[in-house]
Amino acid sequence: MSFLTLTGISKRYGDFTAIEQIDLEVERGEFLSLLGPSGCGKTTTLQMIAGFVTPGSGTIRLDGRDITHERPEKRGMGVVFQSYALFPHMTVDGNVGFGLEMRNMKRAARTERVAEALELVRLGGLGNRYPKELSGGQRQRVAIARALAIRPQLLLLDEPMSNLDAKLREDMHIELRAIQKRLGITTILVTHDQVEAMTMSDRIAVMERGRIAQLSTPFEAYERPATPFASTFLGKTNLLQGEVLRSNGRCAEVQVAGITLKVPHEGRHVHDRVNVYLRPEKVRLASTDTVDARTTGRIATRVFTGNQWLLLVDTGLGQISVSQPNTGLPPPPEDAQVGIAWSDDDLRVLQKEGSDGHA
Repeated sequence: MSFLTLTGISKRYGDFTAIEQIDLEVERGEFLSLLGPSGCGKTTTLQMIAGFVTPGSGTIRLDGRDITHERPEKRGMGVVFQSYALFPHMTVDGNVGFGLEMRNMKRAARTERVAEALELVRLGGLGNRYPKELSGGQRQRVAIARALAIRPQLLLLDEPMSNLDAKLREDMHIELRAIQKRLGITTILVTHDQVEAMTMSDRIAVMERGRIAQLSTPFEAYERPATPFASTFLGKTNLLQGEVLRSNGRCAEVQVAGITLKVPHEGRHVHDRVNVYLRPEKVRLASTDTVDARTTGRIATRVFTGNQWLLLVDTGLGQISVSQPNTGLPPPPEDAQVGIAWSDDDLRVLQKEGSDGHA
């Protein structure tokens, strides 16, 4: 039996459907991310798990116990909010120990537990400071320590790193994941940051309009997206619209702007009109006169980001994004004519949005 189970969960606000019949199972010790844009239902789902919002229908079970209508404080969960929600008039020790005090833990035991939690997040010795005396990263760690101090069965993170700068956010991804692994605590993260979800998660639930569009490992979600939305939301991709000419069960021949592409469709039902997806890092430059070049074009834009070059190439297939690693030598300049190459195995085909049938 899964540690956390959501069965048939729905939530409506008047005529607006926030969540529509979600089924989800989370294993003990797993790190799961709910990933999606604003309004997709990820925060509502987290709030229903925490007990702050009551489902309109369905059940939530934690370790076999029905908690659907249980009060939040009875669920044994730790929650870290986007705003951290620290008490400004309390010291770090007071903030971290607040939940323990509400549970009537004796002072000596509470002091020991607070010190243990602060050491875990590398804030030992800062217990007498107030939130205003801390950096953004330190305040976030205090919020995490407060959630961990009660030794929750489940840790819920509601976009806790969205207020941090890029470098600190990247460091915290690694640090929080290391803490989670060391404690073995089941964790659910709500985020709109694709890199954050892929960096930290065992599995990702990509959410769209109140439903789970895809539930899989970060690698599977990125390499084999199940829906057009999942393909375009999780990372960057080139979208090519085409028409299926024929299929032999393993491969589909798709015509895009007069060019025939051989696309592995991995058992999907292939429609007449489809979208073909190709990640920018799967595309490479080639000489215009070699057999490797699938098409040719002109470099319209060239951007250097440090570890890679981002190129926009105008081709007969449309504008193709190319991501090239920085090897120490720059790519051809803007306006240069280049060949574009890729492997057929890197192409993905899905039904177009709004099409009938199955992808």
